[in-house]
Amino acid sequence: MLSIWLHHAARPVFILALLLSSSLAVASGLQVSPISLSLPARENASGLTLSNSGNNMVHAQVRVYQWLQDEQGDQLTPSRGLLASPPMLELKPGEKQLIRIIRAKAPPQGTDAVEAAYRILVNELPIKSANPTTGLQFALSYSLPVFVQPIGVTKTTPQLQWSTLLQPDGKAIKLRVSNSGNGHAQLAGLSFVDTAGNSTVINPGLLGYVLPDATMNWTLKIPPSVITTGGKFKVMMNGTQTTPDVTMDTSIR
Repeated sequence: MLSIWLHHAARPVFILALLLSSSLAVASGLQVSPISLSLPARENASGLTLSNSGNNMVHAQVRVYQWLQDEQGDQLTPSRGLLASPPMLELKPGEKQLIRIIRAKAPPQGTDAVEAAYRILVNELPIKSANPTTGLQFALSYSLPVFVQPIGVTKTTPQLQWSTLLQPDGKAIKLRVSNSGNGHAQLAGLSFVDTAGNSTVINPGLLGYVLPDATMNWTLKIPPSVITTGGKFKVMMNGTQTTPDVTMDTSIR
């Protein structure tokens, strides 16, 4: 039996094509809701609901990681700042289970406090069987962001600084986004509109997150010639479309 582990952000078209290519393929029924959590400082717990919409038993594991960002990108470290209860579970077809996410340490505090970030990884575990299924079996893996609000802050907001830099080979442009605010920024639907009003889609889906006090870099998958003087980037930031002020450097270094 061939097991394929798919991240929750895997393209649905790819999954559908695989399913249609083999009548023996078996898709997992593991579902998770909601897909992100925000925990106010005054609250000690929140919850996730795991459900099994398939026809077979599902075994799943829930783990918690502290989420930081550096020049290499996202960094996950096992953490007990949040606890998942229960961390292991079995779901019969049609069954649901509440997973409590419990804060095990004090929330951030102080005049310069920023929200704390975690990721909860929900992994379906392979089930050993005396009669293995022939064909493909899909075991899903979800990575869910969790943000813990600092004490004394009614609302956290990102403060982003944007810049672009032409790479040394002159064939690619790097987008650099820094966050000096006290809350995260979720970026999606990135596009560029030139002075004539022509729009070029750069990334139609989720580009990524920028956590407080962090800087993230992305190499844009478009020709550098598309980024022209006077044009504007457009992006969905935390669900709201915005036109960021971007410092654009098109000189080769």
